[in-house]
Amino acid sequence: MNPDLIFVIGCIVGLLSIPSLIGAFSESRTPRAAAILIMIAAGLIAVAILQKPTGYSIATIPEVFTRVFSDIFR
Repeated sequence: MNPDLIFVIGCIVGLLSIPSLIGAFSESRTPRAAAILIMIAAGLIAVAILQKPTGYSIATIPEVFTRVFSDIFR
């Protein structure tokens, strides 16, 4: 699997954990689902970084998203 795709999936899963985290804190519950999503996202991002020898920088993240989405929709 392409490390860029793994990285993008990890970022999207991480973003999806934010509403769950906010909902759990607003209702005074423990954020179990959010914690699981954050761990999955961190694992996916770590795997992508380890598979790509040059790694990722903040400046290249939009390029990575563009490349992955163009590969999907092409």
